[in-house]
Amino acid sequence: MTRRKRYRKKAGAAVSAVRLDLDTDGFTYRKWGGMQKCKPGDWLVDNGGDIYTVDVDTFANTYTETSPGRFVKTAEVWAEIAEEDGVIKTLEGETRYSAGDYVVYNDERGMDGYAVDRKAFESMYEPC
Repeated sequence: MTRRKRYRKKAGAAVSAVRLDLDTDGFTYRKWGGMQKCKPGDWLVDNGGDIYTVDVDTFANTYTETSPGRFVKTAEVWAEIAEEDGVIKTLEGETRYSAGDYVVYNDERGMDGYAVDRKAFESMYEPC
């Protein structure tokens, strides 16, 4: 992997989200080449038609509500371009990525990671 760099979401990159605050054991679903697990209290996010869940604590620490049901990611992320195909363990499961995709972390130490397709990442993020 290349050296990690700091990025922020571009202006206007809002998502729709609802917290799954239900009496449930959660659920599993297939996405990003692996099984994902949604836990009670996690958030169901619609990011321009890309639907996924986000861990309750991660969401609270990285998103800010701009209007009812609309949120922007205000926390910076650290990302690097993958030099080869791989898999990253996430809080929800695991994500497969290809060489050239971005491996992204919500934490400067490389914790709370996930992967994003290069084109998608570059359309949503800009260097700090």
